[in-house]
Amino acid sequence: MPEVVLPLTVRDLTAEDLYPGFAGWTKTYLEGTLEALDRAKRGEVDFLAVCPPSGIPVATGGVDYAKPSGIPVLWQLSVDAALHSCGIGTVLIQALEQRIRGRGLTLAELGFDENRSRPRTLYERLGYVVTGREPGAWDEEAPDGTVTRYETMITVMRKSLA
Repeated sequence: MPEVVLPLTVRDLTAEDLYPGFAGWTKTYLEGTLEALDRAKRGEVDFLAVCPPSGIPVATGGVDYAKPSGIPVLWQLSVDAALHSCGIGTVLIQALEQRIRGRGLTLAELGFDENRSRPRTLYERLGYVVTGREPGAWDEEAPDGTVTRYETMITVMRKSLA
């Protein structure tokens, strides 16, 4: 199969980037992202988009600076499924880490559902190490609008950015 190489840019995600069906997101997820964008205006979070030349985001994710631990937490990391294993997640995480460094901070933390091993491989490759486990829960909305509450153990990983 021939290889296609496109330049990627990383920029702040905007409300204009979001629309019904964006990256398969549900209404609940979109509402949460709009709330995060409001928090970004207050400097509490950074929320980024990775885009090919079209300018349409193919990956998004944020870093929350307002966690009680004082350690910035990467969250809501998402890459379009058709583009998994193309290096886009790496570009996104490295851009978020750069934002953290830009604030003079030297640690980053993230967590993932223990039932999903795929992200762990990426995070370990990028230098994150397991620091613990904690209970986690989130609501997931089905296409028909029904919401299911998921509770699981979250693996917490941390990386020094110094």
